[in-house]
Amino acid sequence: MRKLLLALIVFTLGVNILIAQTAKLNNILYSAAFYEEYMPSDRLEKDVQMMQDAGISVVRVGESTWSLFEPREGEFEFAWMDRIIDRLHKAGIKVILGTPTYSMPAWLWHKHPEVLVKYEKGNNAFYGIRQNMDITNPTFLFYSERVIRKMMEHYAKHPAIVGYQVDNETTSYGVNNYDFFVGFKNYLKHKFGTTDNLNKIWGLNYWGMTLSDWEELPTRDGVTNTGYKLEWERYKRKAVADYLTWQSNIVSEYKRTDQFITHCFMPSVQDIDQVASSQKMDVMAVNVYHGSQDNLTGDEIAFTGDFFRSVKKDNYLITETNAQTIGWDSRSQYPPYDGQLRQNVYAHLGSGANMVEYWHWHSIHYGQETYWKGVLSHDLQPNRAYAEVSKTAHELKQFGTKLVNLKISNKVAILFSHDANAALNVMPFKGGNPDMWGGTGNIYRNELVGQFHKILYRNNIGVDFILPENARFEDYSLVVVPALYIASNELLKKLNTYVENGGHVIMQFKSGFCDENSMVRPELAPGPLRKACGFYYQEFTNFKELALKDDPFKVGAADNKVFDWAEYLILETAKPLAYYDHPYFGKYPAVTINSFGKGDLVYQGTKLSDKVQEKILLEAISRIGLWTADQDIQWPLITKNGKNDQGKTIHYYYNYSSNQSSITYPHKDGLELISGKPVAKNVSLTIGAWDVLIVEEK
Repeated sequence: MRKLLLALIVFTLGVNILIAQTAKLNNILYSAAFYEEYMPSDRLEKDVQMMQDAGISVVRVGESTWSLFEPREGEFEFAWMDRIIDRLHKAGIKVILGTPTYSMPAWLWHKHPEVLVKYEKGNNAFYGIRQNMDITNPTFLFYSERVIRKMMEHYAKHPAIVGYQVDNETTSYGVNNYDFFVGFKNYLKHKFGTTDNLNKIWGLNYWGMTLSDWEELPTRDGVTNTGYKLEWERYKRKAVADYLTWQSNIVSEYKRTDQFITHCFMPSVQDIDQVASSQKMDVMAVNVYHGSQDNLTGDEIAFTGDFFRSVKKDNYLITETNAQTIGWDSRSQYPPYDGQLRQNVYAHLGSGANMVEYWHWHSIHYGQETYWKGVLSHDLQPNRAYAEVSKTAHELKQFGTKLVNLKISNKVAILFSHDANAALNVMPFKGGNPDMWGGTGNIYRNELVGQFHKILYRNNIGVDFILPENARFEDYSLVVVPALYIASNELLKKLNTYVENGGHVIMQFKSGFCDENSMVRPELAPGPLRKACGFYYQEFTNFKELALKDDPFKVGAADNKVFDWAEYLILETAKPLAYYDHPYFGKYPAVTINSFGKGDLVYQGTKLSDKVQEKILLEAISRIGLWTADQDIQWPLITKNGKNDQGKTIHYYYNYSSNQSSITYPHKDGLELISGKPVAKNVSLTIGAWDVLIVEEK
């Protein structure tokens, strides 16, 4: 009993040892969001005991319950949460406390309906759902600051609390309020100075829309100017960053040095500047949901990890992910197969996560998220998910110290541009909203960037993301550039220099077409990239689907396809790699390669099928000398690598299928951590269905 108590004390102290700014841990945190206040009866003792038995080490609380902290204006009640946090502390379970500002109390909107969002084209938000406020509204900010300060004054010294989550899944919420517009106008004044300058940069002579005074600036509704639309999207991202920074600064006034600040970002949301938003945060955190059963691939887990690890170039936290089923109704109920919950945890860790938290501990018995189930089902009894969580938690207690703070070093990067994403939604090149002013559902992020990342991931090629505002191309041997539709001359010059100095680039259509103000460059496309690309073009076309002539990448007729867009490339120094199989377009190359200085640039003037894209990426990996034994492992087997705190290399091996499989282990001798068995180089390892092996090199 004394040994067990000592072990619990040591583990509890270890969980609480965090170093400011880097949020270093000495073990993996395993977690669930916990809402005792939602339960139809008091079961705090039972829940905490079950968490303790399962091995849960930290929980998140408080981010959704402003109305309980301040049930009436100016009346604050903390005893109900004190009881929860005190009980968790007694059990040795640590706490992440959320500021509760993403769901306002009923009294606030009732007294101040002006805080609700007004959407574009006259639509209004109503009360009854979360995230329905204008986060720049002064009244909303006043009440938000008050509740945050009251909470911090009350809780900052509590020994159970290891960190604070500011707000929750913040975006701009489609805001179009008058106050927000005034803020946008002031932002434009600061950035552009005079209306004469704005007229020139945005081309407002077109349709006679020149401004002679800032008061003549039209509101967002009905605006057609692409420069305005791009700047509006930038301002929305800035507003979110300002809001999260504002909250972080308030929390910083109270928090202890051993407590961290974070926010739960969402990987699919691009209406946010992740770099600026996280400047005053110690660690990134993400809410990531994904497919299950036969639709579990690990794609979204890997994309999320690679992106958010890259933002602060450090490890990150998962603050929400699938427990059982997800969905706002019962039409998408796909509980995970045996082993998938556990495999998902190690998939997050293999991408650099230091914590995995489920949303949530127990399923909710009422409301919109009734079917978004937690670890416990509605019966609140131990179940299959609980058993798998417990198994995983106890494994992590045994060897989590060897997995925490994994350092991942990659030689391939994807350049991600929020501006390109926004501009291609404004000026889509395919499909999208039939309304000519509408968007396209983030084709840039989901189809273009997503395709590159999925192929690299499934071929076991480690990848980072770089952003235009802080891009260090020279850190990588290969940089992948999805349709860089918006780019400054400075950014394009950096790309040119990177290639000229020996870098390798794979670039997609539309790159370099517009400058940073969404103005089409008045020169032969691709503008400043012309010498590096080795061609120019003056025309382009839409189409639905074409084949490439003579199947140049040997992928077979079904996959020898390109889609949606083609640029009429006229070669100068570039060499053709593929032509269209078409009586007219056939004279223009679809894919080219150009040597420029010491490096080279592969250009794709069209949207490629997955198989053609895979051939191009793998050829580049081989040609550049980045091919390793990991590329010999075939999907649905995935491997990830990194170095642990002891300086030893960790190799993860995942089997994303219902069939047992095997690999030949290609690295130095080591120890398989789960089984505790030694592993020799070139030995055959068996991986069960939806299972994982973890090898630590000697």
